[in-house]
Amino acid sequence: MIVGIDIGTQSLKAVVTDERLRTRGESSRPYAISYPHPGWAEQNPADWEQALGQAVADALARAGAIPRDVRAIAVVGQLDGCIAVGGSGEALAPCIIWMDRRAEREIAGVSPEAVRRITGNCLDAGHMAAKIRWYLNNKPGAAAVRFHQPVSYIVSRLTGEHVMDPGLASTTMLYSIERREYDISLLNEFGIDSKLLPIVADAAGIAGRLSAAGAAICGIPEGTPVAVGTGDDFSTPLGAGITAPGSISCVLGTAEVVGALDERPKVDIGGLVETHCYVNGKYFIENPGWLSGGALSWFVKTFNLRNVSELESLAAQAPAGADGLIFIPALSGAMAPEWAASARGCYYGLTPAHGTAHMARATMEGCAFAMRDVIERLRELGTETKSVTLLGGGARSVTWARIRADIGDIPVEIPDRIDTSQLGAAALAAVACGIQPNIEACAGLLRGETETIMPEPENRELYENAYSSYRRLFESLKPMFNKQD
Repeated sequence: MIVGIDIGTQSLKAVVTDERLRTRGESSRPYAISYPHPGWAEQNPADWEQALGQAVADALARAGAIPRDVRAIAVVGQLDGCIAVGGSGEALAPCIIWMDRRAEREIAGVSPEAVRRITGNCLDAGHMAAKIRWYLNNKPGAAAVRFHQPVSYIVSRLTGEHVMDPGLASTTMLYSIERREYDISLLNEFGIDSKLLPIVADAAGIAGRLSAAGAAICGIPEGTPVAVGTGDDFSTPLGAGITAPGSISCVLGTAEVVGALDERPKVDIGGLVETHCYVNGKYFIENPGWLSGGALSWFVKTFNLRNVSELESLAAQAPAGADGLIFIPALSGAMAPEWAASARGCYYGLTPAHGTAHMARATMEGCAFAMRDVIERLRELGTETKSVTLLGGGARSVTWARIRADIGDIPVEIPDRIDTSQLGAAALAAVACGIQPNIEACAGLLRGETETIMPEPENRELYENAYSSYRRLFESLKPMFNKQD
């Protein structure tokens, strides 16, 4: 048996698979996010450890397996967190998670061009380098001997080893995607000693073996191999069997992450997409996401609907293009067609003829327009974009899938399994312990049946005009966004 673990933002998920990566049992445990100050967002790493033990035990029970049946473990999870660690490996303070914005001052004066050219990242306070600099400047606890992301932290707690994969390293703003090593000039720029960072090793390599302390955390015997692991932006498409260019991964969770694989480390000088290292030596070119599923949840709450299914039914009642109503999906800032932290969402074009159904459809269409922004940029970079694979909870909406096929003028595929990050973790564990020969072999086992939705030719002109209107509206609103700075 193989165990795959995903440290999500809202819950930890565990899956138990057989040697051919077929799911035998799975479970999850929720935990909370703390918001101690405006712009701050934290989690207690101890909550992850508690959830891990409980979820693994439950998943094993559902699989009809016992702990000694487990041959390997891998951990994947949320990107861009930052945990200061003391000499005995304990967290000195809560994890500063991906949505935290406290480190805005720490990026002042840093060259966006240098960061983009070397790392493929956009200069942003959400990335780990800015958060480490904030900690070093403020020292809210004892002096740190190392800084971890959530995945590498849990791996260190399980094994005593301090390691992360190139995918996670490439999100830090400190790692050269060309040379595949930490960059001296950026370490100096942020005032960070490389000894404070985990070493970098292959995601499907063995980070170490379960220590006695690690065995106590997860309930699996000491000595079990633990893979290095990676971030969920990469494990999710991997879990759907995506290991080669051609298919765009669109993960519809609270945020919407859109990206595609490329053979080369292309860098977007416009800064709409970032380039990260993928688990098999390729590169994942992605936009890290805007509030998308979260926008639907907001709509359900605001308009007193029962659930997202009711929103979907309403949206299906309105015509394509929502009779000219446009939604800008920037409830927590814009990430497309450009990054603008001070941007805010809006509806434009309201008339007495519009109702709740039009607004529901406009909300879904606005998120799909942002997806198209990313697809257009990927094509400008020369990245192969034959189809879109929808993953995450939002992939259950056939209406949303049809809207995306029409707005993107591209085939949209919905796999039979849409919750795939923990399966990506299981694939890494299978390769790490030698059960499977490589990532590509795992991908072949993970690809399931898909439903394909083709774009409707009769909607092409209508959505071309609607997309043009969306782009003009965004440009017109930019002076208002800037006014909020």
